[in-house]
Amino acid sequence: MQFLFWLSLALLFYIYFGYPLLAKVVAKVTDYQVQKSGSYEPSVSILIAAYNEANDIEATLRNKLALDYPTDKVEVLVISDESEDGTDDIVREVAEDAAFPIRLFRQAPRQGKTSGLNTLVPEANGEIILFSDANSHWDTQALKHLCSNFSDPAVGYVTGKMVYVNKDGSLVGDGCSAYMKYENWLREQETQIGSIVGVDGGIDAMRRELYKPLRADQLPDFVQPLKVVEQGFRVVYEPEALLKEDALNDSDSEFSMRVRVSLRALWALKDMKQLMNPLRDPVFAWQMISHKLLRYGAFVPLILLAITALMLAPMKAIYTLAALGYIVFMTLAWAGHKQEKEGKSLSALLSIPYYFVLLNMASYKAFMAFLRGEKKVIWNPRKG
Repeated sequence: MQFLFWLSLALLFYIYFGYPLLAKVVAKVTDYQVQKSGSYEPSVSILIAAYNEANDIEATLRNKLALDYPTDKVEVLVISDESEDGTDDIVREVAEDAAFPIRLFRQAPRQGKTSGLNTLVPEANGEIILFSDANSHWDTQALKHLCSNFSDPAVGYVTGKMVYVNKDGSLVGDGCSAYMKYENWLREQETQIGSIVGVDGGIDAMRRELYKPLRADQLPDFVQPLKVVEQGFRVVYEPEALLKEDALNDSDSEFSMRVRVSLRALWALKDMKQLMNPLRDPVFAWQMISHKLLRYGAFVPLILLAITALMLAPMKAIYTLAALGYIVFMTLAWAGHKQEKEGKSLSALLSIPYYFVLLNMASYKAFMAFLRGEKKVIWNPRKG
């Protein structure tokens, strides 16, 4: 029992603190800087998959039309996944007076985002293809910042930085949750090591010739960057390319989204397990195992730590303190959940425990679905 307690504690420390600290050390040693050029402006195709996005698609397209980039080098391709709410008509209306081509494609019957992207890529004319969600608003300079990275021939895929905004467009605090600050810092370290192992999905770019068609059930935000690494190119993080997303105060929507993403990520890890072979690339295999595989499985040592701490509490003071610490942490998480349900903003004291528990509960639920063989292919718009 004591061995399980200390093993679980050590694993959790490694997953959330040990790996980031080691990544920082390795980044200092390797320091693979991207050779950017702000004057590099390749032709681009922005791809958007949409299903019943009538509430958001016009604003998203107007946002792309406002990007600071030569209009003769931009096109937008939208695929409507059998939308039934007038999304297609809105896209056509915006396209009529657009400064650059906006082309609409329709997918029927409904097949999901991944199939939609597989259809769009062969139709794209740009040297660089970019992926935007149907409700993603980019900063006006985002496209330039993303493309500047492709002046480095070793770079194959670039992801931007998501920030949360209020309804009036102003940043929520500094725009990032504590979790995203942590993830973005880690992405900076991994970029200096060589490649990152996680992207945002709503503001990504890649060389068109590197795109690999995926199965409908595969998660493009996860598998496609790994396919780029497999081809010998780098996947990097560009913190100046901002994706502005409305802040949600809906824990049910957040939880459902995290379960869905986690489930598809688990299948992606299975599909791309060859990249976790240390004989192929020991550094990237270490990154994949530490940042993704162990992170998604962190609920296991978390549960073991709770059980062993509570059972060992009567034996020694250190286990008693651990049990009390666990109870306090979970109490803070529950308080954070209640406050969010009431529409109140959360302090870091409540938001960190709450979000930590939410992520691990989502991973647990996704893992159970993974064991049952469940897969997610289609999606519904995320409501604010």
